[in-house]
Amino acid sequence: MPGPSLSLTQSQQLQMVLAPQLRQSLEMLQLPIMELSTMIQQELEQNPTIEEVAKEKESVEIEPGDGSQEDKEELDFEKEFEVLAKLDDEWRDYFFQNLQNQSYTPQAGEKHQFMLDSLQQRESLQEHLVNQLSLSGLSEEDVQIGELIIGNINDDGYLTATLENISESAAFDVSHIEDILGVVHDFHPTGVGARDLRECLLMQLERMDKKDSVAARIVRNHLTLLAGRKFTDIARILKVLPEEAHNAAKLISSLDPKPGRIYSEEVATYILPEVIVQKLDGEYVVILNDEQLPHIRISRHYRGLLKDDNTKRDVKSYIRERIRAGAFLIKSIHQRQKTIERIASEIVKVQKEFLDFGVSFLKPMTMAKVATTVGVHETTVSRAVSGKYMRTPSGIFDMKYFFTPGIKTKDGTQISNKSVKNMIANMVADEPKSKPLSDQVIMERLKGEGVDIARRTVAKYRLVLRIPPSHMRRSY
Repeated sequence: MPGPSLSLTQSQQLQMVLAPQLRQSLEMLQLPIMELSTMIQQELEQNPTIEEVAKEKESVEIEPGDGSQEDKEELDFEKEFEVLAKLDDEWRDYFFQNLQNQSYTPQAGEKHQFMLDSLQQRESLQEHLVNQLSLSGLSEEDVQIGELIIGNINDDGYLTATLENISESAAFDVSHIEDILGVVHDFHPTGVGARDLRECLLMQLERMDKKDSVAARIVRNHLTLLAGRKFTDIARILKVLPEEAHNAAKLISSLDPKPGRIYSEEVATYILPEVIVQKLDGEYVVILNDEQLPHIRISRHYRGLLKDDNTKRDVKSYIRERIRAGAFLIKSIHQRQKTIERIASEIVKVQKEFLDFGVSFLKPMTMAKVATTVGVHETTVSRAVSGKYMRTPSGIFDMKYFFTPGIKTKDGTQISNKSVKNMIANMVADEPKSKPLSDQVIMERLKGEGVDIARRTVAKYRLVLRIPPSHMRRSY
């Protein structure tokens, strides 16, 4: 039987490969403005032929040479250079025109930067507990045990290790470890160091001097019934009035099931709107927020080196390559801004009633339709709105918020599904608490207002809105 062998074969196949420059252009379109600013700063560091300027500078042209091969290359490049100069001028004019249309000033930028520089790192839960431990008056050995316990408390505030495991690590008996844990239980926030939800809630009730209350009895033995809002069953078992059980449930709901979260290291995401919509003379105007974008152009120094006869040929070749890269960067920035501006203008045009009257007037809109109107591909629209925000007189919105499918009404018009969700939320907000609306009733009311949707669709939208079923919304 012949053994395995190696052989060479040839095959042909077609494969789409994006050029590096095209890939860079697509990436720039998708980047939010803060990340784009960082990317431009990186290019400024890597490409010596581009520079950041704060005001307009004279453009430098390249003069033709004496007809040599090198001069012929210079003449060919001069055509590209003319295109570059035009792009550079357009980008400069575009930048300053948009800057003048905005209310931003250098002083405002300095204040904003000062605010960011003044932000301090938040104290973590573990640091907060260790600081309290150092003031507890424990011996050095007990402080070390306390630090071991705190090291096993997660960001929610719960002890994740068993006392037996901590006992083995600390070389002390379990009862002593439990005594030190009792000290930690007295620390802020209340409930920290609990081993489960029941203990966490009971610790908080005890701190409120309610360890023998109806609420404490429910937490000890009937959390499952409480989760199902079965107040009648709880009242019957505890032999109390349903109203008492309901009031106890209200008290329990006010407790914090994750006390450590107030010291979470997670910080709020800083959103910088890409587009600003202002109403001027009764019309909405789209202004791009270019304040954070560095204004770049090709360096005058390197332009001069290209026409200097003393510059070596290999140096000119390098400069020429870097200038081409810089030219494409400028072109990509310009194209990105124009694309976002055109898409934002179309959004504002379609959603004018939403800007005037609110979410109930949000119109259905798809990326495909906007792409056709603007004259780009649908994926371009998707990239252009990804991670971008629009500041309007009604608030700040993710640009993707405005793209919603439509639901046909009785009169044949289309209504946004977000508008339908808003209608459902308003119905639930106004329902009688003792008799909440079922999905069937909500469906019938929507039909009465001309919106014909199925009950399962109502249930799906209700879940998206995080609204519990009707039996869990009932109050006594």
